[in-house]
Amino acid sequence: MAKTPSNMPPLGLVAPDFSLPTPDGTLVARDDFKGKKGLLVIFMCNHCPFVAHLEKALAAFTRNCMERGLGVVGINANDIALYPEDSPRKMAEKIISAGYPFPYVFDATQNVARAYKAACTPDFFLFDADFKLVYRGRFDDSTPGNHKPITGSDLHAAVETLLTHTPNAREQFPSIGCNIKWKL
Repeated sequence: MAKTPSNMPPLGLVAPDFSLPTPDGTLVARDDFKGKKGLLVIFMCNHCPFVAHLEKALAAFTRNCMERGLGVVGINANDIALYPEDSPRKMAEKIISAGYPFPYVFDATQNVARAYKAACTPDFFLFDADFKLVYRGRFDDSTPGNHKPITGSDLHAAVETLLTHTPNAREQFPSIGCNIKWKL
């Protein structure tokens, strides 16, 4: 399986605006998360083994984040003509099977993924309450087949520093995953 790293855009970047549909057609916009303590944007898809490796831990982690006042959204930008398993119908099934508590939306034009400089799935972007980027990178150092436990330690530390208003002195490492399946 090919491994693609995050692009790691500069910290302080303002979250690009978006308005994208969930599988049932409900629109979810960046500004829907105004008033939250921050916003976690996750570029993901259904078929990627890197996402599948984390899905149960990701569901539990994001549920906890949301209970603590953080907004969370998952964005699928894959080309569904080439990867039909990432279609909105299949996304609806994945929401249930994985137990995702956050809105999972579809970026059919891939414009949002490009605006965020997303490169892989999963790709994590954590923004503060003013939508300024404070973390981008990996969930933790566990990947399929490396036998490291899934802890969420990297993203957990970033969320804790955001929610407790303490400085983040930890190094930020790129996420590693499948490349976003761009349209030709």
